[in-house]
Amino acid sequence: MNVEKLNTLFRVPRLTTVRAVLAMGVAIAADGTQLLLAAVGWVGPDQAIDCVAMVLISWIIGFHILLLPTFVVELVPVIEDLPTWMACTAAVIVLRKREQRGAPPTPPPPPPGSGPDKPIIDV
Repeated sequence: MNVEKLNTLFRVPRLTTVRAVLAMGVAIAADGTQLLLAAVGWVGPDQAIDCVAMVLISWIIGFHILLLPTFVVELVPVIEDLPTWMACTAAVIVLRKREQRGAPPTPPPPPPGSGPDKPIIDV
């Protein structure tokens, strides 16, 4: 697999409101379904739900490194009942919004005649 194909596989799409809502919907559905299947979840449905949630969330908002610890934490029997997918997805959405916001704009240049070549008068 060449680098270009790998880059397209892990590309981060622009985060829109629709993408954020869809990702949170997947996270809520995953955590809710796991909570409902708590009695039989240890048999295998929980792991399948985690795999599907990881793939769908990565596809919707792009892969983020925070998704990996969440996936691993979901394998721990008691901790998996916590809403970890919702918390992780919300954190990734906030981080992506900050990334897209970018650096603040540079201030406008000072007006002519007020530069450092003018003498400073201290009183």
